[in-house]
Amino acid sequence: MNPPQTQEYPEWGKTYIKLVEGDVIELLTKQAGDFPNFINNLIEKGDYAYAPGKWTIKELIGHIIDTERILVYRLLCIARGEKAALPGFEEDDYVNSAHFKDRSLFSFSDEFALMRKSNMYLINSLNEEELSKVGNANGKDMTARSLVFVLAGHILHHINVINERYL
Repeated sequence: MNPPQTQEYPEWGKTYIKLVEGDVIELLTKQAGDFPNFINNLIEKGDYAYAPGKWTIKELIGHIIDTERILVYRLLCIARGEKAALPGFEEDDYVNSAHFKDRSLFSFSDEFALMRKSNMYLINSLNEEELSKVGNANGKDMTARSLVFVLAGHILHHINVINERYL
């Protein structure tokens, strides 16, 4: 799958899309196993936040899982030709409304692995016409293809954040 052109996504998408190198499908599939292993190596730091008011590792992983669900929902809607604008979400509100601290990191790693495996069935089923469809999410136009790349880049972005700020 070719990377999306800059007109296929809003400015915020660049943060994630620019991190994706090589075959995005291979990367997404690899992340299904590698990211849960990465999470499992953080077990002793699950409740750690690098500064007051910042998310703990558990909250950050919960955010990643919530975001994956939302982005894949957007991907499905856009690929299927949804005409209605899709809502945005406030990530801090989602994290504050969740009880991620009550969960184990092992449960997050299992959940992510299963969710990503399921998401890959959808992604692999999409043809070029579906990937090229444009929809509106959070007031911005984007293609289904761009969301595939954002999914992969979102994980890479947060692995970088964890390595730079939490470890």
